[in-house]
Amino acid sequence: MALVSFTSIPKCPSSSRFSYGSTQLPLNLITKCELNTNGGSQKLEIGSPIIVIESPKLLKTAASVPCLRPNVGLVKPGDVGRIVSRKPMDVWAVRLSIGTYLIDRKYFKPLELEE
Repeated sequence: MALVSFTSIPKCPSSSRFSYGSTQLPLNLITKCELNTNGGSQKLEIGSPIIVIESPKLLKTAASVPCLRPNVGLVKPGDVGRIVSRKPMDVWAVRLSIGTYLIDRKYFKPLELEE
């Protein structure tokens, strides 16, 4: 389960206010939301092996001209791949046996290799 933490960060002096008609609103904080999906136990890096734990409904290729298509059994739970790169919004380019796809972090976990 993902853990979400909220943090308030002072940005402007407390005397700063935004006026909207006759109403004045304070502009003294910004809310920052951080998503912690892996519990901090394992760090994903380029080249890290992963295992798919849930099949995504849609797949987006990681090509220079991406293609979005429905997942009709292409990527299944238990498929193993490697991290190729990280994209914004906790999306990762993952190299699987059938190609390289952009997959959200919630659909896979790091694969623990025994040495």
